[in-house]
Amino acid sequence: MTLPGETQLQRLQFYTTTSYPCGYLEEHEAQSLIAAPHHLIDTRIYSELIRQGFRRSGKFAYRPFCKHCNACISVRLPVARFQPSRSQRRARKQHQNLSVTVLEPQFSEEHFELYHAYQQARHPSGGMDADNAGQYRDFLLQSNVDTVLVEFREAGGLRMVSVVDCVEDGLSAVYAFYDCSNAKAAYGTYNVLWLADWCRRLNLPYLYLGYWIAESRKMAYKRNFTPLEGLLDGAWKNIEK
Repeated sequence: MTLPGETQLQRLQFYTTTSYPCGYLEEHEAQSLIAAPHHLIDTRIYSELIRQGFRRSGKFAYRPFCKHCNACISVRLPVARFQPSRSQRRARKQHQNLSVTVLEPQFSEEHFELYHAYQQARHPSGGMDADNAGQYRDFLLQSNVDTVLVEFREAGGLRMVSVVDCVEDGLSAVYAFYDCSNAKAAYGTYNVLWLADWCRRLNLPYLYLGYWIAESRKMAYKRNFTPLEGLLDGAWKNIEK
């Protein structure tokens, strides 16, 4: 399968996976469209793909391709028009003392321990809570595009790690994992706020936030960042509340 009209992508082929259980909607089957071969997908090519609704997992670029469901909507935040809500401003103030370091995507035992604790706290029995170091590397550290790790610390202690792809028109929030021991913390919200601010400093217009599903509680937080744009019928449009 090929995508028409995209001369930059002529060397790529696109394949559909077999059906597998959907990770977001119970009793749903899912399929994905995979771009191949993955070694051709550099930052320039991936920048084109992400504008067409693709995401990256390890070295693989994919997008939902379900026969009987179109619930997954690729979303992005136009940072120039984003105004934090009152609760988001509180989260920014609450975590303003976090120190931030941008790192190359290399393995760290400290990072992996935080990732493992996060999966056990937030996604027990979801499969990823049993990930070993090799699976962690494949999922988050293997990349053919411009990827960085953003490390957040407080008083020297590691609080959060955000995996970020740098594309031509923005940043893409790939994944974040954080310390779940403080129930009052708002690390996930602060991560999005910090990345939106970073986009502005880099003069990049968009923060890509992956997929949003209206029926999924796991993805509900994305609607708290407005105005949100979604890829609908092949065009990026505002998603109204």
